[in-house]
Amino acid sequence: MKKIMMICLFVLGISAVSHAQGRPRMTTADKVKAMKETYKLTDDQVTKITAIYDAQTKSMDSLRNAGGDMRTQMRPMMQATNEKVKAVLTPEQAAAYQKEMDERRARMQNGGGQNK
Repeated sequence: MKKIMMICLFVLGISAVSHAQGRPRMTTADKVKAMKETYKLTDDQVTKITAIYDAQTKSMDSLRNAGGDMRTQMRPMMQATNEKVKAVLTPEQAAAYQKEMDERRARMQNGGGQNK
């Protein structure tokens, strides 16, 4: 009986740890690939947006390594990245991109980003 109880606790512990880690972050290539399909990006736009996201990733990584209050520093960085991306997009693409950002923000505020 003790063995069964220990196995159950072990499985429960492993599942809790794996769930707590959440889903992995999207790479720059994944983000740009999704955007290319969603917004019908040109090759030139893909190149420019990839450079923007690569720069953001480097900045965020250095910020994580430095420690401190990341939340207050990351928010302006992410807003600047979104503005740079919108500048590369056509007006129609930028409107669709902004709509998606607004919807994502609303989901995060209402339910922690879960797809509903």
